[in-house]
Amino acid sequence: MGVSTSSPDKGIALVTVDFPPVNALPVQGWYDLADAVRTAGRDPEIRCVVLAAAGRGFNAGVDIKEMQREHGSGRHSALIGANHGCAEAFAAVYECEVPVVAAVQGFCLGGGIGLVGNADAIVAADDATFGLPELDRGALGAATHLARLVPQHLMRALYYTSRTATAAELHAHGSVWKVVPREELLDAALELAGEIARKDGYLIRLAKAAINGIDPVDVRRSYRFEQGFTFEANLSGVADRVRDTFGKERQA
Repeated sequence: MGVSTSSPDKGIALVTVDFPPVNALPVQGWYDLADAVRTAGRDPEIRCVVLAAAGRGFNAGVDIKEMQREHGSGRHSALIGANHGCAEAFAAVYECEVPVVAAVQGFCLGGGIGLVGNADAIVAADDATFGLPELDRGALGAATHLARLVPQHLMRALYYTSRTATAAELHAHGSVWKVVPREELLDAALELAGEIARKDGYLIRLAKAAINGIDPVDVRRSYRFEQGFTFEANLSGVADRVRDTFGKERQA
């Protein structure tokens, strides 16, 4: 359980997240993921990173139960930790010195959108769904990253309704590179990573820096702006009220 790194082929680092049962990451898990991606990107032998997850879903966001276990000021500390951890993991993917290919199966929710929205390419299983159920969980954020996956008005509708989009729908919008049967997901992601890894290592790093440099949105600053509203929701008490309802619904 946790975050592990392997090298399945020359020039490729495979970073795998495994936090059963649903890959909802605790605070430390986000920091561990950020460290793993940054470390892989700094390795001069690595030319592409594949970000994958074990289990039935790619990512279910933050571990809400971890926050619910805390009370009073401790809950605020857990919230701050989760927000900072997510910000670091999202930034690590975006700022990784080499391209990052996300291999997505099952559900990709909340913080998962932050990861894949900042990736350079996405390969998805045909059972993958993408969405931000933040409003149902007393939170806000990652609209910055969802807006990198779908057109503006669709992003807003998905955000306000907490609905999800399928891998096929995202492929139609051009944000998913390829959709494959689930059993072929890792091979397909490694195939794309292998094609990237065959490029000159120095040149691929220049390409990543150049493409980030012409990005019209500063994703780190944009996400930080969103986080301010998450903190406001928590200070007002509405976030706890919604989260407590979410917890009771899950138990029922």
